[in-house]
Amino acid sequence: MSYIKRNVDNILLSWKTDPDRKPLLIRGARQVGKSSSIEQFGTNFEHFITVNFEKNKNLQTLFDGNLDVKEICLKLSVEFKKPIVPEKTLLFFDEIQTCPNAIMSLRYFYEDYPELHIIAAGSLLEFALEELPAFGVGRIDSLFMYPFSFQEFMFALGEELLWGEVCKSSPENPLFPAFHEKCSEALKKFLIIGGMPAAVSNFVKNNDILQVQKVLDRLILSFQNDFAKYKKKLPALLLREVFAAIVNQAGERFVYAKAAQTSLYNIKRAVNMLIMAGLVIPVYSSSANGIPLGAEVNHKKSKMLLIDTGIFQRLLDLELSDILLSNDFDVINKGSIAEQFVGLEFIKNSPPYTSEGLYFWTREKERSQAEVDYLIQNNGKIIPIEVKSGKKGKMQSMHLYLDEKKSEYGIRTSLENFTKYDNIRVLPLYAIGNVKTKNTCI
Repeated sequence: MSYIKRNVDNILLSWKTDPDRKPLLIRGARQVGKSSSIEQFGTNFEHFITVNFEKNKNLQTLFDGNLDVKEICLKLSVEFKKPIVPEKTLLFFDEIQTCPNAIMSLRYFYEDYPELHIIAAGSLLEFALEELPAFGVGRIDSLFMYPFSFQEFMFALGEELLWGEVCKSSPENPLFPAFHEKCSEALKKFLIIGGMPAAVSNFVKNNDILQVQKVLDRLILSFQNDFAKYKKKLPALLLREVFAAIVNQAGERFVYAKAAQTSLYNIKRAVNMLIMAGLVIPVYSSSANGIPLGAEVNHKKSKMLLIDTGIFQRLLDLELSDILLSNDFDVINKGSIAEQFVGLEFIKNSPPYTSEGLYFWTREKERSQAEVDYLIQNNGKIIPIEVKSGKKGKMQSMHLYLDEKKSEYGIRTSLENFTKYDNIRVLPLYAIGNVKTKNTCI
């Protein structure tokens, strides 16, 4: 299968020509497309060298002792029979987590060989970085990668022009109804397929959702097999149990005590490892009294998202025909899959050089409990967002938030076309990621 374009491609091209660039560390969960995107990027150079530390363990010895990066490059050039020439060669360190000294060397590439283009990536990289807290702060840039966003999925389907119309739309200027219907049908498929590159590639090639389910099964098995690699002190069986609990508690506050029959300490360690592996993304409660949202977070109140809706629906064994054939939001949102999608779209469409946090709002008072699904920052304002069906009577929490915080407006995202009701702006689910990339629709 030929390479499918990703948004990261343009980011890498900008990095290539940036005179102040630093060594780049690509971070993200396994199989989100890090290596394939870098390999595609490598076609923009006369010479491209991949050093895979997992496949070529003998090369790890080059990083023992004194980290003279020019001497290391000389030896790598001989090993791969390719020249390493500044501005003409891209040096790629793959599976770098298996060679901590190679991670440490990145800072010296910045200091002693800044003219050379060098990128590193790896699976389960966060575990290695945890052991190296000062591996290169200020001397290395991180770029966070995730599965395909819905916009990338639409591009993979060849729907660039249709997506252009979506980006022109707003509550004041709704999308043409036939286009809205087409986007909604594509969204239903995306909820099932998800954004993992292997799943998207398979669908683009075969147009067969049942085949995609087999791809997702293999991905799930590979993730579960990885559990044994996380930390030897924590049983893989416990990680599987906690992982399943996160799936089953989706859309609700995560209750650690219900996750497994063990101590809360071990459950919290397991959750933290799944977050570090990139498989789970936390959503924290914020009081929303000011920016940044992360300044007033209650870590005891949290929800957990899975990295991908395709993997999520496969683990829940949802009825695919219900999602594909129904136009009932409550049916499509079974298992809170739409809420999962919205949070993931916010992450995927955020600036890639930082790890974006997700937040929700809750108020717990006697006879007056309320919860808003998400909060985002935009132009110095906090905007509440609810993932709801198109029924006006289900917005009590939103209105309570708007009154209490004196907010100008809120956003509801649903299966509706772009529209608005008083101080509630409505965006279709498929366009919700645009609130992180442009201002015209909000």
